[in-house]
Amino acid sequence: MKRVFIMIIALMFLLCFPLLSFAAGKPQPPSSEAFIPPAWSQKLPAADRFVLVLDGVAVLDKETGLVWERSPDATLMEWFSATIYCYKKDLGVRKGWRLPTIEELASLVDTSVSTRTKLPSGHPFTNEQSDWYWSSTNYPTNSNPFSWGVNMGDGVVDNLSRMYTYHVWCVRGGKGYDGY
Repeated sequence: MKRVFIMIIALMFLLCFPLLSFAAGKPQPPSSEAFIPPAWSQKLPAADRFVLVLDGVAVLDKETGLVWERSPDATLMEWFSATIYCYKKDLGVRKGWRLPTIEELASLVDTSVSTRTKLPSGHPFTNEQSDWYWSSTNYPTNSNPFSWGVNMGDGVVDNLSRMYTYHVWCVRGGKGYDGY
């Protein structure tokens, strides 16, 4: 009987030892929260919504699960060049960048703010322009090709002629335009 008791105690110790090591200041396993996809129905304050990632050159948006360039290039580009620019981007030693869909780009807009750009107060972005940005989403028309865009200065979403040049804000994650 005493042997059985000692074996049970030893077995419990062996089974519980990994849990004790986590409690002793060793690295914790990822919480289940890290694996829950973001819900577009949530509304977080900027302090909770945005997190710097990839050594501070990108921003994770916890509302959408997307990773944005922290400092988008101020260069103006035609739509085709903008698409290629994002696909070739190597930021934070990571590839996989693309133009955002119109829904993704518009998700950055906060129409309640009265600042130079319609981004949430306290956002961590730098170099954002109070001007039009391309999206990857096509605007259906029979004539000149158009794509949807967002004006970060006033939050307006509208179609833009691909003959003109606008700003580019690359994103990572999500389904992207080709995912539909």
